[in-house]
Amino acid sequence: MSYVVGVDAGGTGTRALAVDLDGFRLGRGASGGANPNSHPFEVAAARIAEAITEAIRDLDPAGCQACVVGMAGSSKLTDPEVAAVFHDTWAKIGLGCTPRVITDQEAAFASMTSEPAGTILVAGTGSIASRIENWKAAKVVGGTGWLLGDEGSAYWMGREAVRAVLKLLETHVPDGPLAQAVLAEALGTFTEDRETLRARLITAANAEQPIRLARFAPLVSAAFEVDDPVAVDIVYRTVDVLVEMIEATRSAEERTPVVLIGSVAGPDSPVGVLLRQRLEGLPIHFSTEGATGAVWLAAVDVLGPSAPRPSELVRG
Repeated sequence: MSYVVGVDAGGTGTRALAVDLDGFRLGRGASGGANPNSHPFEVAAARIAEAITEAIRDLDPAGCQACVVGMAGSSKLTDPEVAAVFHDTWAKIGLGCTPRVITDQEAAFASMTSEPAGTILVAGTGSIASRIENWKAAKVVGGTGWLLGDEGSAYWMGREAVRAVLKLLETHVPDGPLAQAVLAEALGTFTEDRETLRARLITAANAEQPIRLARFAPLVSAAFEVDDPVAVDIVYRTVDVLVEMIEATRSAEERTPVVLIGSVAGPDSPVGVLLRQRLEGLPIHFSTEGATGAVWLAAVDVLGPSAPRPSELVRG
């Protein structure tokens, strides 16, 4: 049987999907995180291989006509030595094709639409927006990481929350919902004067990896729901930043799809709700899994753009 495989390889998990050329699901596989920026190359490659192997466990590997891997951190494979580790590992599976690596954004975009052009916005722990043309990323905005940017991300929102509380502590002990939640999350119980609280908060924030500031973002969302003015300000500034990122990838009158991914842009997040309002009139989708996009792009490699969209129905 001829079939194709798609893989969504992220930082915390990897999912693989095998479908036949009619789009019917033949198998699924899963493994651990496989982002080569956060895992050793050998480990990342092996986890992708594990997910593929599980997805095709009842199939002849040689029957795979195309395999597309949507990978977070795919730029690492521009290093020939790193690429060799991945390709040597995957070659042991015995697929009838050489896997093609794309970005996780390209896979996420294709998971929600067959349109060849549009915008994909990732707003989770980090943030990045890409212009998609012919199913490939043609322009990237953001994606520079916590040290250089990540504006509009959970990390950025959390940092803004801590900074706002520190500013308030310069003059008084704040009693607003967000400030109290930030202090409780960072310090546990607290009864000190404002100077001591400020010093403790600075120490606590700097004692952990910077990306851990993202844990304060849900506190912003919760405080927004009760109209805390500090949280309202952060949420609206986050929306402004994300809209600017999206607009930087599009022409003013463009009506191509916008695909969103990540907790900050989720349909139940206050940022996500306001973001959709600001983008009213555009086709907006929220993606939760890139494997369906990757496997459809694998089918496009074989059949062209008329390839059927993947079905959750199991063949036979």
